Parts: sequence; structure tokens; C-alpha cells
Amino acid sequence: MTAYGYHASHEQFPPSELLALVRAAQDAGFATGMCSDHFAPWSARQGHSGHAWAWLGSALAATGLPMGVVTSPGQRYHPAVLAQAAGTLAQMHPGRLWVALGTGQALNEHITGDVWPAKEVRNQRLEECVNIMRALFAGETVSHDGLVRVDRARLWSLPERPPILLAAAITPATAAWAAGWADGLATVNQPDDAQRETLAAYRDAGGRGPAVLQAHLSWAPTREAALEAAHDQWREAVLGSDVGWEIPLPEHFEQAAAMLPPDCVEPYVHVSDEVGRHTEWLARQGAYGFDEVMLHQVGRDQARFVEVFGSTVLPELNS
Repeated sequence: MTAYGYHASHEQFPPSELLALVRAAQDAGFATGMCSDHFAPWSARQGHSGHAWAWLGSALAATGLPMGVVTSPGQRYHPAVLAQAAGTLAQMHPGRLWVALGTGQALNEHITGDVWPAKEVRNQRLEECVNIMRALFAGETVSHDGLVRVDRARLWSLPERPPILLAAAITPATAAWAAGWADGLATVNQPDDAQRETLAAYRDAGGRGPAVLQAHLSWAPTREAALEAAHDQWREAVLGSDVGWEIPLPEHFEQAAAMLPPDCVEPYVHVSDEVGRHTEWLARQGAYGFDEVMLHQVGRDQARFVEVFGSTVLPELNS
């Protein structure tokens, strides 16, 4: 049975508010949670970007929810440091953490001042980092000299069970490539429900483990308000991964998306004022084969969303 969870958007809300929201989501019946690890938001309108790993420590302690995070090793994070952070949380909260690893975005990684590599190089770097992290979780002392360098690293506080490492993939090609190393798949909804193709590519290539979907939606009392909220907060998503992974600053995203009309966001965000339509759409994602569907309300009214979806949508989805 599909588990329906709450996505905590660090780009849009301060960490203290997100902690209160994830507590409220648990009380409302959400079964799990996740967040993305950003250094900067997509736009100044969103206006936040707390440290995901610091926040996860509080969120895991304050709730009983399993939690996931989408992050990127190799540039902003050395893989040994990332493994230590994930291993520490997994040791304190056994079986409750998954980590989705991707090749990253210039928006978050450019801050190191290093060259932002081509996609092929980022793929190779990610695979090196995955191997390093798995060896560290196994208790090995690791040295490595490649696109990343490691000198005699060892994790001294090991979890009994290491966190599972999912692949963060948008395209079918990336999903199929990642099937060789990943413990599962994390992706996002796309126009015409193309996330089905990404999941199918992962499974067809032998990909195992859970499939997690971050489902962007916008609900409000009127359709006009729901569309306005989606356009205000999430129109930069329309730029797509080929462009979006390369843009370094929120101001650049804003400039690139400045002239996009409101209706262009609808293929990327499920917009409706009717909770029944959202219920049907979310149920369909579970039917496609996603084991966890993380609801990301892109609008600002999170407390009302948690209350309404907890009382009306989740009971239908879980029946």
C-alpha cells in the first residue's frame, strides 16, 4: 500500500516553522516526510533555505515519522562528511532515514568556487561518492583518488543498519543508469505524468527498492487562488532540468521565468480547488507503482493544507 507523506520545503519556510508543520502533519495522519537539501531557494519570493541536515536531527527527534532527504555529494559536501551525517542520524533513529543522491544543481553547489562539471562528469563523480559512502557505512577505512579524494577516512559511530541510498533522477536515462547502484528511486511529477516513464526505466534496468514521488500540488479555496499560488511560488520549475541544473543564482531563475504566464505552471503542479481532484490524482500516482508519494503543497497556506488534506484526502487514499 502506498504511503502518503509531507514534503517540508526548506526553500519556502524558515526551519522553525517547518518543524511545527511536520509535527502537525504527523498529527493529521501523514505517514512519512521528506525535504530537499538546498543552499539557496529558487527565487527571492520563496525566501528561505535552512540547513537540511541540522533540521532533520530535530524533525526525527520531534516526530516518529520516517524521513528522507534529497542531497548531492561531491562538491558542496565531501562524501565522507555526508556519510558521517547520515550515519549519525541512522544510528540515533534506526530505520527511519533514507537519502536520495543526485548529481546536484549549480544553484546549490557553485558556492564552493569550483568548476561546475558537465553532466557526464557529475554522473561519474556521484558514482564514486556512492561507492565511498557504502564502504564507510561498512566500517572500512577508505582512501580514494579520483574526481573526489579521500585520505584514510573511517566512520567511528556506525549505525546498525546504514540508511538506504536512493537515486534522485528526473529523466528515464538517469534512472536507468542509476539502477545499477541505487537502493531505490526518488523523482518528481512531470507533464503528462511522465514520471511513469522514469519509474519504468528504473525497473526495466533492474532497479530495486522503494520508489518515492515528490508530488507538487497547489490547493486553495478557489481555483484562481490555487493557480496564483503555484505561479508565484513554483514557476521556476517550468525551466526544466537541462536549464535548471546550470543556473547558479535565484536572481537568474527569476529573470529566466519572469515572463512565464500563470497557466504554464499547470503541467508541473497539479492545480485545483477541489480536494476530490487532488485525491484522484494522488491515488493514480500510487497505482503507477510509487511506494511513497510526498505531498508538496507549493502554496503558502501550509497549516490549512495539512488540516484539510489530513481530514479529507488521506482517509480516502488510505481506505
